Amino acid sequence: MPAALRLDRDRSLLLVVDVQERLVPHVAGGDALVARCEALIEGAAAFGIPKALTEHCPGQIGPVIPRLRARFAEGEIFVKTRFGATDHPEFAATLPAGRDQVVVAGIEAHVCVMQTVLGLVAAGRQVFLVEDAVGSRGARGEDRRLATERMRAAGCILAGTETVLFEWTRAGDDSGFRSTLALVKALPQG
Repeated sequence: MPAALRLDRDRSLLLVVDVQERLVPHVAGGDALVARCEALIEGAAAFGIPKALTEHCPGQIGPVIPRLRARFAEGEIFVKTRFGATDHPEFAATLPAGRDQVVVAGIEAHVCVMQTVLGLVAAGRQVFLVEDAVGSRGARGEDRRLATERMRAAGCILAGTETVLFEWTRAGDDSGFRSTLALVKALPQG
């Protein structure tokens, strides 16, 4: 595989999209998705990878669930009203320079995740969609599948949580290997 298609922790940014109180209970596999987001957040912290969080219309949908929101500083949280965060011109200014690989997790796959991802791709970012950490309401399974196909066709690279964590780790002799292994062992199955 060409090096340009591999994640590089020195070029990565983690973006968690709209994992909010009133949405999570309706997302298929919501608890597992939250656990995977937590593992990605912990992995990013272990390797000094910047992170960002979006929160869509929190007055109507509720804030991001507390156990995730608490892991972000206020300056890392972007409150939005448009489905695609990139439709807010000021959003791009919140993303750190030199981080052209954006690892995306969150909800809902066919709405805010997809529109944000398509905007990031259009802006020239290389997007890695963490497919097992992206979800939609249970009744929207077909929309989720079609959105994933559309993002892939637009140039996104699909990956799993474990894959992302090990790519960030780089090697078995990396100083972060043991903490990555612990995160991976704790990931929900299925």
